[in-house]
Amino acid sequence: MKCKKNITIIIMISILILSLGFGANAKTFRVAVIMPSAISDLAFSQSMYDSLLTIQKEMGKENFEFVYSENMFVVADAAAAIRDYASEGYDLVIAHGSQYGSSLVDIAPDFPNTSFTWGTSVNTFSDQGITNIFAYEARSEEGGYVCGVLAAKLSESNVYGVIGPIETGDAKLYVDGFKAGVLATKPDAQVNVNWTGSFSDVALASEAAQTHINVGADVLTGTAQMVVGAIGVARQRGVLWFGTQADQTSIAPEVVVANQVYDWTVVLRPMIQLIREGTMGGTTYALTLANEGLKIVVNQEALVGKTIQDIIEGKIDIEL
Repeated sequence: MKCKKNITIIIMISILILSLGFGANAKTFRVAVIMPSAISDLAFSQSMYDSLLTIQKEMGKENFEFVYSENMFVVADAAAAIRDYASEGYDLVIAHGSQYGSSLVDIAPDFPNTSFTWGTSVNTFSDQGITNIFAYEARSEEGGYVCGVLAAKLSESNVYGVIGPIETGDAKLYVDGFKAGVLATKPDAQVNVNWTGSFSDVALASEAAQTHINVGADVLTGTAQMVVGAIGVARQRGVLWFGTQADQTSIAPEVVVANQVYDWTVVLRPMIQLIREGTMGGTTYALTLANEGLKIVVNQEALVGKTIQDIIEGKIDIEL
């Protein structure tokens, strides 16, 4: 009798392992992601692409596959891609952009056996009877605040330029957090915020950066893929830059002081687990400093380089 019970327990455990997708013959988990910009944008899209690569490395290519559509600026084109991927039977379709939410409301009900997710948002549309949409967000005000505090400690003019795309989602949170961090450190600071109205217009971001510097800013920050233009201006004009979403140090290591980096694996791991267990949606996830979905990467070269230059120019008097 005892032997039969042990065999039963072993069989039950084996069935559980297989159902969760960890068996030798487990079905490969397939993901499709739609992104508003390039996977090399050093911003929002690259943060997701890099995280998917990490998940694939952890699970193995035989267990995890993903495809992507990049530069999906036009929402109608993105919606078509979302529908195509769902019809091809992907386990999870990621609409990586707050502009894609209305498309999911139309598409998800037609594919009840496919899970969808989007961000940055906290809306799973469960109030509309939809059960197969997850949502995720980045509490980017946390890292924004940290960057703001550091920026205030480094600024000499006490004037700061902020370049935002559209006043929504993680962009607004980051800008608000940065401003709060600066003012908490230097209450008399002048923080000038410019919203370009575009996530992708590099020329507008460059122009905004020039304007901020012309009125005295010696520290700049901004968010979205457009900021590569602003970082280029910061490098040319010799002012400090603070980044978010991805590590932007490689663009201008001499002026990029710190970056808030998004690690979406914190979102993807539990989401994949739930889907394998049969939960298709309804949960919201957030990246935070506490769960290490948000990471602050400090570039020592910029920090040390500024100090050296200040000594050379006589701005620092070393008293012994």
